[in-house]
Amino acid sequence: FSCGPRPLTLEFEIRRRSAFLWIVVAAAALRGGSAMRLVLQRVVSASVSVDGAEVSTIGRGLLALVGLHEEDGAEDLQFCARKLCGAKLWENESGKSWRQSVRQMEYEILLVSQFTLFGEVTNKKHVPDFKASMKTAEATRTYDEFKALVAREYGGEARIKDGVFGAKMAVSLVNDGPVTLVVDSPRHRAEREAGARGEEPDEREAEAKA
Repeated sequence: FSCGPRPLTLEFEIRRRSAFLWIVVAAAALRGGSAMRLVLQRVVSASVSVDGAEVSTIGRGLLALVGLHEEDGAEDLQFCARKLCGAKLWENESGKSWRQSVRQMEYEILLVSQFTLFGEVTNKKHVPDFKASMKTAEATRTYDEFKALVAREYGGEARIKDGVFGAKMAVSLVNDGPVTLVVDSPRHRAEREAGARGEEPDEREAEAKA
């Protein structure tokens, strides 16, 4: 006979974690959540064309799809610019993988604005909803700010190329690897990881791990 507390059953634990996940999701929805997003692709080459005319092209480097959330601010831009230029996706002279960044290799960066990164298909008609994306006027200014931050982080703008903001672009690339990574600004990543673990998000911990 045991006088101690009864252990939680598996069913109860699953329900507890599910309830907490819904709380995390609801809280994120209520406060909007800052969530800039990049999709980085290590490439042998990449280019952007508009109306059949090539507007930008790079050799080896990074193609970065840039998604701006409606709540993004200066900290999100700075974080993503730093990660873009600092992500170690190439091997070093000794052949060790994941040791050199695009900046260290002196490779090029091609930025492509991509509001659809925050699209959702949650309605019954399966029509994409982009309401979480930053509105056009503000996004135009913010994208220009981000491009300037990337150039500053890299150490110059000569190797920073981009497409045409708001235009219908044809993007071509040869993915090297393939290597593709998603970079989220800290709050969004903290909420997503916390939901997966059934824990409360901690922004400071997420930023410290970055």
